[in-house]
Amino acid sequence: MYLSSPYLIVLLIAQLFLLTSASVPLVINTWNFRDANFQAWKALYWEGRTPLDALVAGCSACEIKQCDTSVGFGGSPDEQGNTSLDAMIMDGRTMNVGAVANVRNVKNVIGVARHVLEYTRHTLLAGDQVSEFAQEMGFPLESLQTTASRQQWQNWLANNCQPNFW
Repeated sequence: MYLSSPYLIVLLIAQLFLLTSASVPLVINTWNFRDANFQAWKALYWEGRTPLDALVAGCSACEIKQCDTSVGFGGSPDEQGNTSLDAMIMDGRTMNVGAVANVRNVKNVIGVARHVLEYTRHTLLAGDQVSEFAQEMGFPLESLQTTASRQQWQNWLANNCQPNFW
């Protein structure tokens, strides 16, 4: 198996910690999104940031890279050809949650979810109000469509809206 330099460095550091009594941060990801895991681990270990910072760094990496085309902008379009995103973040120390659902025109949804956690009394914001909240918090509004997602929607329309996911 081929390992790129950052992953090899992480493995070497982890091995070093196994030989000493020191502890090393651990980042676990459900999916095989290695760069997201590395970005989160880097935020914890090399940059000394908080676990919430690390979680946002890892999720943001996937939002930007569109991991597996299932995360981030350009995802599966709805009936009108629009992509919407969801995100949730939990602070394990307090068990407080911030979440956003059906977000349109905002790419950094994990960042917006964190702002819900830190700057509101809400647990979940959904729909058009999320984009308004995000814009007020300084997040840019931008299209979530890509050439591929537009083509996926056009193919769906040309195929009599099948498969039907309702």
